[in-house]
Amino acid sequence: MALQLAIWGAWAPKLFPYMGMLGFSAGQQALVGSCWGIASVVGIFFSNHFADRHFAAERFIAVSHVIGGLCLFGAAFSTQFVPFFLFYLAYSLVYVPTLSVTNTIAFANLKDGRDYGQVRAGGTVGWVMASWPFVFILGTHSTATDVRSIFIVSGVISLALAAFALTLPHTPPKKADGVDALAWRRALGLLKKPVVAVLFFVTFLDSVVHNGYFVMADAFLTNRVGIAGNLSMVVLSLGQVAEILTMLVLGRVLSRLGWRKTMIIGILGHAARFLTFAFMADSVPAIVGVQLLHGICYAFYFATVYIFVDEAFPKDVRSSAQGLFNLLILGVGNMVASYLFPTLIAALTGADGKVDYQTLFLVPAGLATLGAAVLAFAFHPTTAAPVGSLENA
Repeated sequence: MALQLAIWGAWAPKLFPYMGMLGFSAGQQALVGSCWGIASVVGIFFSNHFADRHFAAERFIAVSHVIGGLCLFGAAFSTQFVPFFLFYLAYSLVYVPTLSVTNTIAFANLKDGRDYGQVRAGGTVGWVMASWPFVFILGTHSTATDVRSIFIVSGVISLALAAFALTLPHTPPKKADGVDALAWRRALGLLKKPVVAVLFFVTFLDSVVHNGYFVMADAFLTNRVGIAGNLSMVVLSLGQVAEILTMLVLGRVLSRLGWRKTMIIGILGHAARFLTFAFMADSVPAIVGVQLLHGICYAFYFATVYIFVDEAFPKDVRSSAQGLFNLLILGVGNMVASYLFPTLIAALTGADGKVDYQTLFLVPAGLATLGAAVLAFAFHPTTAAPVGSLENA
């Protein structure tokens, strides 16, 4: 898990600033950002209906990360849009399915599924650790030639994981027997229920805001706040540190506050963070400190949604329902954010090249506030809080 998420964490914070350095237009950046949406759709069906039943999971991971690593090297040395886009799309298509297949390996080999949280925490640690080498690799004012190292580092980690995957416990393909071919249709049918439809809509809003943060944050820290280019990824990684700590108390918070209040706090965390960006950009301590809200934003909303789906949906469609929400978070929300925010940045950039960040950040803050209001007035689950005790989860 540490290596799996380190691959992603090495390039994610600086992807959009890097494309700006290469001179890619807002539309071109949006196309690159849509790659994960495409890969999420393809990945769900490929990993669930082909990879899981035809490949041993550890071998699938190994082959995927060899191909992905080579594609990342290709992206690193492609300065024109078309080859960069094709390499990044190919990487996305092989990487996204591995996110679910790594879960398959974990659950298939853990004696107790409750231990998964400890294993998954390694992923967050990996994301944080991937940020630290760039303190030494990048300079205060790095050029595109310097920043392309995000893909080189990511590619090296990808190849390392490919080799390590072959040492993992053998996890044979699943048998197709007993699989409900209509599970996806039934999961979609549950959207007719108001509580599910409301949650789906708010999750869409939150995923746009969440993914928009990664589109805008690094450039804001370096260009407006004045944080050195080799330190911005470390500052952003503070959010992942907070995520680990927040996950430790999530069970207790859910038990005491329930589904709705916990989710509202999570989504309002985004609003608070973007309002701080908008009105306190001249205070470096405030901008650095507010990164810690990322833990609340992720754990109190997204992690809570996953737990809610696992408890509220019928057992035979839970996997498909989780896939639908995952598609929304990683795919659709990512695609919309990749189109919306580069376009807004271009529109709000003046003749002097400076971005009106205050106006820009009011957009995600407003979307987050809208999501919280919808939850407050329209989300009425049948149980106020998890039925099972999460105190010791």
